[in-house]
Amino acid sequence: MKKRECIAMVLAGGKGTRLASLTRNIAKPAVPFAGQYRLIDFTLSNCYNSNIDVIGVLMPNEPFEIIDRIENIKEESYNICNIHSLAPNFPNEKNSSYKGTAHAIYCNIEFIEKFCPEHVLVLSGDHIYKMDYRKIIDFHKKKGSDATIAAIEVDWKDASRFGIINTNSEDKIEEFVEKPAEPKSNLASMGVYVFSWQKLKEYLLQDNLDPESCHDFGKNVVPKMLSNGEKMYTYKFEGYWKDVGTIESFYNAHMDLLEKPKLLELDEINWPIFSSAFRSGSTEEIILDKDRKNLIGKDCSILGNVKDTVLFSGVHICSDATVVGSVIMPGACIGPGSYIEKAIIGPNAVITAGCKVLGSYDGTFPAVISENNILTKHLIEENKPEETTIVTKLERTKLASSVRNSILTATSNKNIIKPQIKDSLSPSLQS
Repeated sequence: MKKRECIAMVLAGGKGTRLASLTRNIAKPAVPFAGQYRLIDFTLSNCYNSNIDVIGVLMPNEPFEIIDRIENIKEESYNICNIHSLAPNFPNEKNSSYKGTAHAIYCNIEFIEKFCPEHVLVLSGDHIYKMDYRKIIDFHKKKGSDATIAAIEVDWKDASRFGIINTNSEDKIEEFVEKPAEPKSNLASMGVYVFSWQKLKEYLLQDNLDPESCHDFGKNVVPKMLSNGEKMYTYKFEGYWKDVGTIESFYNAHMDLLEKPKLLELDEINWPIFSSAFRSGSTEEIILDKDRKNLIGKDCSILGNVKDTVLFSGVHICSDATVVGSVIMPGACIGPGSYIEKAIIGPNAVITAGCKVLGSYDGTFPAVISENNILTKHLIEENKPEETTIVTKLERTKLASSVRNSILTATSNKNIIKPQIKDSLSPSLQS
């Protein structure tokens, strides 16, 4: 293999327990986002745009589909980034999952060694941001650091959700605490690490032999390196970054796309975000309706009123339905006369005729309808649904499909309103 100065290893096995209704059947990095993307697309695109041409993706024990390359042909150049799916492989063990983030990298030392890298970039695969990784790598080299952690200031109320860093005036790390109950600062780890490979390898080998370890970077490897006096720095990031680890943050990130589009431009020519959500071979488009502040995915039909909303592919909004300030995920169907406000409607869910789905009155929490669920009466956040259909997964999928088809048949004699195309966002991953 050709020697690389730096390769990237993307941690993509997060279960997303706080996103349970959206990630019940898929890993968190594969959760759909912004109409046509998946969460992991942002990390993969950052790697490509940063000229990192080898990426290893550390998969869960039930891997999701991923492309094997990103390529973008321009008049002046041809760029390619190779992506390697690295699923756990423990044939003699009952538990076939990686034991932790550090264990995932440890299990793939042989893969990393093929490229003889000087540095390894370790990344979370479920955050929303744009970052030029070349800048943090340059910072790491100039400081002569053994480990560099990208960090950003977060709201104090959220600080206990993250690894919290305390530094001196020169950005040298003095303390790192994973998800502290009482954080001393609000400088949070972004899940972006640059390690000098030989130093990281040394600690991974030690950690694997420690029976008391959780085999986690934030809980074990980073604190151990710090306690041993290794040279560790923080790279402070200025820009948009969102850990969509909760229902609230997932919802808020979508609303940011509509309310503050300049914070995260999806159609930036010099830093495109490539989509791996669709594999039909054709160029996919997401429609930006600036007048009503909507993002509208491919193959949506809109017979009702929609405003301040993100619609994923294949969504159907029936006649006289109203959707405001919501996220409607792939294949969902909103029945005639329904009213949806501040809600997340899961993939292939069905809201039957006349139902109301409302987020909390004070605007702090969206209502959530899970994947394939069928809502037959009102759901107002902080109250239980008056009536929902509770069936097995297979029965629910079949029933949702049946209800959806009956709704579509009932409205098929009406003209589908095609939204006026304001802008088209269409970069895609090539397989």
